[in-house]
Amino acid sequence: MTGRLNSAQPYALGLYRIVVGLLFLCHGAASLFGVLGGAAGTGGTLEAGSWPGWYAAVIQLVCGSLVLLGLGTRGAAFLAAGSMAYAYFKVHQPTALWPMENGGEAAAMFSWAFLLLVFTGSGAFGLDRLFAKRSTEERKPAAEPVAV
Repeated sequence: MTGRLNSAQPYALGLYRIVVGLLFLCHGAASLFGVLGGAAGTGGTLEAGSWPGWYAAVIQLVCGSLVLLGLGTRGAAFLAAGSMAYAYFKVHQPTALWPMENGGEAAAMFSWAFLLLVFTGSGAFGLDRLFAKRSTEERKPAAEPVAV
């Protein structure tokens, strides 16, 4: 049983990455474009350049897209994890200690979810793997002619 689970690990990780990236991207799209309920469920958008919300939304949109595609996953996940840690400690934690009390559950969960991806990489289905395979094939030396 463990062998089958281990062989499925890259696929489970790839699906995990896709879901987390999509959810994060949706938060950014909502805040920037007013879709999916808009910024903080108000139906509106954030004022361009407003600190820190607008910048956080841009990070969510860009990093969520990159993580979803599995392109530059570790770097995008690192930036996303840091932005969510900042959001938790600067926005949520000052109002109360526990995430259940301060409304910071999503920020805490996203921060830890992305931190995991920093260490694991993209898993299956990511463009990172496609480009890694392609560059490995390009670096292979040409086959030498067979002596007759």
